[in-house]
Order: sequence, then structure tokens, then C-alpha cells
Amino acid sequence: MDVELGLDTAGHVPLIRRLCRYLSERSPQPTVAVEGLTHVVIYVNPAFARFVGRERTDLIGRPFAEAVPEGAGNGCVALLDRVFGTGVPENLAEQEHRHTLPGPVYWSYAVWPILGGDERPAGVMIQVTDSTETAVYRQQAAAMNEVLLVSAARQHELTGAAEALGAGYQSAVRARDHFLAVLSHELRNPLAALSNGVQLLKLAGTDPGAVARAGDMMARQLNQMVRLVGDLLDVSRIATGKLELRRERVDLASVVRESAEASRPLIERQGHELTCALPPEPLILDADPTRLAQVFLNLLNNAAKYSERGGHIRLSAERDGAGVVVRVRDTGIGISAVHLPHIFDVFVQVDTVWHRAQGGLGIGLSLVKEFVELHGGRVEAHSDGPGTGCEFVVRLPLAEPAAAEPAPAVAPSPRGPGRRVLVVDDNRDAAESLAEMLELMGHEVRTAGDGAAGVSAAAEFRPELVLMDLGMPGVNGYEAARRIRAEPWGAAPLLAALTGWGAEDDRRRTHEAGFDRHLVKPVAPDVLTKLIAELPRP
Repeated sequence: MDVELGLDTAGHVPLIRRLCRYLSERSPQPTVAVEGLTHVVIYVNPAFARFVGRERTDLIGRPFAEAVPEGAGNGCVALLDRVFGTGVPENLAEQEHRHTLPGPVYWSYAVWPILGGDERPAGVMIQVTDSTETAVYRQQAAAMNEVLLVSAARQHELTGAAEALGAGYQSAVRARDHFLAVLSHELRNPLAALSNGVQLLKLAGTDPGAVARAGDMMARQLNQMVRLVGDLLDVSRIATGKLELRRERVDLASVVRESAEASRPLIERQGHELTCALPPEPLILDADPTRLAQVFLNLLNNAAKYSERGGHIRLSAERDGAGVVVRVRDTGIGISAVHLPHIFDVFVQVDTVWHRAQGGLGIGLSLVKEFVELHGGRVEAHSDGPGTGCEFVVRLPLAEPAAAEPAPAVAPSPRGPGRRVLVVDDNRDAAESLAEMLELMGHEVRTAGDGAAGVSAAAEFRPELVLMDLGMPGVNGYEAARRIRAEPWGAAPLLAALTGWGAEDDRRRTHEAGFDRHLVKPVAPDVLTKLIAELPRP
């Protein structure tokens, strides 16, 4: 039995467990798991550790009431026992706790059982939400009712205001619940395909065609999950003002071709025809090519998803004075006049009819608008109504003429096989799969399962490159990097942090710990190739 997830050990479980743990480790929702009878904490995600202001090592292995005393009262412990005994999920809303902060603090709990192989509860999973604002809102609403009783003359006005607040709150709750339901659906689809792919690889034996098809399918589904997580992170960065463009002079045609090529598998599966009409002269933009390619990829994918099979999609571009106009036109289901003004709102989908919807969180078009406006442009949507197709028009400014175009930089080429690489990761499957890929690329590789073992392996192996996870038990990646750098030989290897955290603060911390590079999982093979090519000649 897998205590963390409540799954029986089977051939496909390690893959699912890595994916589920990947999502949990990066989820903003504080989550903790405890063993059923003893309430001993067996798992804590980073969001929960930040929520209670403690290190994960101070929480795991201790009884919940001892590890989180502020969350142990007001019926929480009894709730854990009840869910473990009955196997029925429950919620406990707005429980007041003592806290070092001024004023009252309220937590809400969602608790559900972790089922073992016999389908009986083996533990419980707890999601904690800081519901102080909601509780304070309710208290303020109660105070408002007191005012209404005293001030009858203003009763109608105040009641209307309270109803408006309540309706807004309920609307936000419904929007959140809908988003979580769609997110669950979007994650389960690629997870199911990946699970099927694992079984196909087992059954395929030595059939190279079946193995290749299963591998291609799994790669597509994994890319879908990576794009989904990337879109969610982009929305978060935009909301907090932390998204930055990496501008360079780029030809629009190259960006459009890259987007069309990335969208082609979906377009072909839907049986659509894609035509591109680009002007013969270069249209040079001062833009972030990655974000701009994402704009046109999202528009093409949107056209493919919301067109009946066998439709036609046309992408065209033309100069318009000091700017350029790109149009993406489809013969799809169209957009009603009611929905057209809201088409670029976040978490809004073009159509919610299940037999038409092809998936998605309603993020793509919102990102299109944000990315285009960050480039100093604007985007419009046009449609004559349902069944008439639609057209998206992107307007972008052209770059100022350059005195002389610099010669293109020559991409670094690998300096040959045989480099010594050390992979340090407490996730055994992740470490061994990365090591095997590096060995197939011709390198000598060793692995270590935690920070302390990584330091020892580095002292013996003397690697030229160390790829190190950060969130490991005991000695974490930061401390392991410091210990390596403190050794007489520790300045020689190139240290690369291999992590799911990619914010600027995370990059600052790895740099301060002695890392040379900060790589965000999953890392593509070409990124590793370029990194190894940077190593000095032996």
C-alpha cells in the first residue's frame, strides 16, 4: 500500500504517484496527510509548511496535535477520527484558533480518507484554508444586521448592499468550484492516457511499432500537462505583475511557422485544413519569441477545438503602416453576441456544450490578450454569431529599423560524450530515468538519493556536472551545494539546480547556495545538451 496516496502498488502507480506528487508539491493549497490511528503526520506539501510557518522536517513524524497545536482544537482531531472511522469526507468551516498575530484567526478544513488496497481507510488527507476573511465578512454581516435593526430608515439601502455582497461571494465560490472541477477533468484525461501507455509498453514486448506509438502518445499527453501547468503559472505571474518579456529582434514569419507546426497534430487529428499566407518581406518585431509563439499557438488550437471536423483555418499576416496585422479565421461554431464581449476573460470558454467542448481551462484566450498587450499591441474577436465561424485579429508594432542586423549567433555544439555527471534526487524514478537518458547520450552517470549521499558521491566521483533536486529530506539541495562548494575540489563542478520552483526568489536562493544554473522541471534533452556543451574541455 502507498501511504501517501492510498493506492495499491502496481505497474502504473509510480508514474501516477510522481505526477500527483508533482502537482501537490506545487499546489498553492496547504495539504497535510496523517496516519489514521495515531494522527502522525506522514506528508506535508510546501504550501502547508509556509502556511504554519514551520519547516517540513519539524512537522513530519509528529502527531498532528503536537506538530500543529493551533489546528488541533475546536473539533479538528475529532473530525480526523470520524473521517477515518466512517470513510466519508467532511468539512469543518471557520474554526477560530489562537495565533501570534493580532486579532482572531480562522481555519477551515476539508478532510477525506486515504484508502488502502482493501478499500478501507488507512489515513486521512487534510486541506486547510485560511478563512479569516470569510469569517470576518460574516461577522461584519452580523454587525450590519444590528445596524439595520437600529436604523430602520436605512434598512432598505443596507439590505441591498448586503445582498449584493452575498451574491458576489456566492458567485466567487461557484466560479472556484467550477474551475476546480474542470481542472480535475483536464488532469485526469492525460493521466488516463499515460496510465494506458504504461500498460501498452508492458504488453508491446519487442514490437517496435507499438512501443513507438505508445511513446509518442505519452509524450503528447505529458506535453499537454506541462502546457496546462505552464498556463496556470503564467496566469499567476500576470496577476502578480511578475511576468517579464525576454525581447529580441525576431521575424514574424519564423514565429508563425513555429506555432503552426506545434498546432499541426491537433489540426490533423480534427481533420482540418490549415493555410498560411505571409508576405514575402520580413516583418521584424521587438518581441519575446516564446510568448508570441504561444499567442498564435493558442489561437490556432482554439480554432481547431471549436470547429466541426473537416473545417478550414486560415492564418494571414500583412504590414499595416508601422505595425503588422495577423488574422486567424476559422469555419467553426462561432461566438454569440452575448458571449463575445467576455471571450478574453480568464476561465471563460467559447462554448460549454459538452459534445463540442474539446477541453481546456478557459485560460488560452486570456493569455493571448495579456501577451499581446505586453508587446504593445491589441487583439480583437469578431463573429456573426453561432455557426458562422470567428476571426481573431492581432495587431503588433514593428521594431524600429536597425542600423545593421548582427550576424546570427552560432549555437554551441556538444563537445563530445564521456562527461561525468552526478544526478541527486530523492525521487528514485526521476533520478534513474534522467541517468539512463544521459547514459544514452554517451555520458558516465552516477545517482544519489539525498543531499548527504550526493556530497559523498561527488567527493568520490568528482563529477563535471551535478544535477541536484532541492526538496530532499535531511540534507536538502541548498545545503548539499554549500557543502560541495566548501570542499577543496568543490569549485570545479558545474552545479545545476533541478527543481519545480522557477520564481525569481527561487533562482536567487539557488544562486546564493552556490548553484551555477537553475533548471525548471521537466528539463528537455536539448537543454541538457546545451548545458553539457558549456562544460570546460577536460
